[in-house]
Amino acid sequence: MKICMASYPAVSILHGGPNTQLRMTARHLAQYGIDPVLFDPWARFGKESAGLVHLFAANIGTYHLAREVRDIGIPLVVSPIIFSRHSSNFIRAGLWGTRLLQGVWKGVWTDYALTADICAWASALLPNTRAEADLLVKGLGVKSNMVHVIPNGVEERFLVADPGLFKKTYGLQNFILNVGHIGHERKNVLALIKALGEIDHPSVIIGRRISGGYGDACVREAQKHKQILLLEGLDHESEMLASAYAACDVFALPSLFETPGIAALEAGLAGAKIVITQTGGTKEYFEGMAVYVDPLSVDSIKQGILAALQNPKTTGLREHINKSFLWSRVAEKTAQVYRKVMNTHSA
Repeated sequence: MKICMASYPAVSILHGGPNTQLRMTARHLAQYGIDPVLFDPWARFGKESAGLVHLFAANIGTYHLAREVRDIGIPLVVSPIIFSRHSSNFIRAGLWGTRLLQGVWKGVWTDYALTADICAWASALLPNTRAEADLLVKGLGVKSNMVHVIPNGVEERFLVADPGLFKKTYGLQNFILNVGHIGHERKNVLALIKALGEIDHPSVIIGRRISGGYGDACVREAQKHKQILLLEGLDHESEMLASAYAACDVFALPSLFETPGIAALEAGLAGAKIVITQTGGTKEYFEGMAVYVDPLSVDSIKQGILAALQNPKTTGLREHINKSFLWSRVAEKTAQVYRKVMNTHSA
């Protein structure tokens, strides 16, 4: 079964969760009888090109591709990768208002309307959490029988990551770690840096720096505190990244929301204690084995990290992640949905 995997054009530039989710799912599908191919915008693409298209992210960047796949008649499976701090009622009202305006003026668009259209064109939707599934059903009006919760995953290699390389290179161990982007406000790095500035403990932030107001403010704030080390982003396949996870004591990800934060899963599998945002479905993954913080409160972030530093390391979280969230298991569940969709379309 040939499946085409696609996302927004900038997915390989951002090096974020959608890129990892797409590539890791594709890498492990072959063992379940699936032949995954990456979408090539420069190659001819028609109904004979794939039996199904799996689109990662439902937003303005994927809208036109989803529409054309729908028009060609190829079954579409979508991992929306969306979340909002707004309530489902707010989203439903905003979508209703957009539809009302669209009936009067063409060309009126909102993020919610674009996402709702893409979801309506899909044969199946694969949210990463039950919280995201609720948003789709209650906020965007998606039929619940279209929704199949497929979790994010983690590579097994992080279970055996060696802390030695990072210790040798930077002379640090048992530090506080954050991995992500330095400049995307959703990652809330500025609030994290302010909290770390009040903690007398070595801290490392690894991330691609994005120039501009927020990113520059993060760098300026970090430079005030000698215990904080900023490192340029590392390739996801980097041995140094895995070593950093294994060498740290606490991994902190107090984003505005996460579903659930692949980096936190990787760090947890490598043995780190996790401090993470309470928003976005994180508790579905880490259950009672992480410290949850309010991302809007610097003091909450600080107190959460301090509490985690005092907690002993245990094997419970590693075992939980290893059992439930390896990419091979994610790919198996995904392949099951593909077959269900294909069987429905061939009937």
